[in-house]
Amino acid sequence: MNPSTIGFALFASLFFSTTVASAEQLVFGNEGSYPPFSLVDASGKLTGVEPELAREMCKRMKADCEIVVMDFKALIPALLAKKLDGVTTQIKPLPERKEKALFGMPIVYNPDSYIVRADSHYQFTKTGLQGVRFGIQRGSAQSRYLTEHFGDAIQLTNYDNPDQIRLDLLAGRIDATLGPKINWTLELISKPEGKDWKLDGGELWTGDPSIPEAERGSSWIVRKDNPELVKRMNEALASMLADCTFTHIRERFIPVAIVPAESACTKPS
Repeated sequence: MNPSTIGFALFASLFFSTTVASAEQLVFGNEGSYPPFSLVDASGKLTGVEPELAREMCKRMKADCEIVVMDFKALIPALLAKKLDGVTTQIKPLPERKEKALFGMPIVYNPDSYIVRADSHYQFTKTGLQGVRFGIQRGSAQSRYLTEHFGDAIQLTNYDNPDQIRLDLLAGRIDATLGPKINWTLELISKPEGKDWKLDGGELWTGDPSIPEAERGSSWIVRKDNPELVKRMNEALASMLADCTFTHIRERFIPVAIVPAESACTKPS
């Protein structure tokens, strides 16, 4: 090998090493048990709408991202403790959450509905739900909503993830839940085992009621000391919506649009 070849090889090696070393390292949290938005497949890979969107977002930000799976209730505490740079599980804006974190652009609007037995005829009031056994995800906006609206009129049991709620509904250990319409339609109501269940009570917004209807939705979050990161995340997501990459990823898991900005990428029915 002549000297010029050796010199070029050394330059290329140094350039590559510098590029790799300077790649931004980010750690995001995701609950991994919220199908079809996040799930761990049979091979052990974290997938679903949100992890796949997050990977594409990181690619566009030119960042090397690790996505860590943890219980939903642990996500915000881990973010505040600086164990995470952000959370790429959809977080519904509540006043106390907005005090602690910066919310990015909404990545899904997924109104809540009650999931109850198909032969039930509940009135969704304190009197109408007296003694009804609700299962709800620990630390969720829905748990807060039920507590605020019905107090001790209902029996509330907390669970770590929706799969546990679904199993106890089917086993008859609880009577109802309140949760996102898209998830419960795809994961229970539309399946054979969901034939005895229905959505009821209309579509509810369980986030901050002061947010105008046109701006409602759930977002990814970062710490308040990192506004630049949330700006870059928003820019990457906006570009994914504009070139329809967002929709192409979403269509792999969910058959309906999840944000209004997808309208230019979806075919009229």
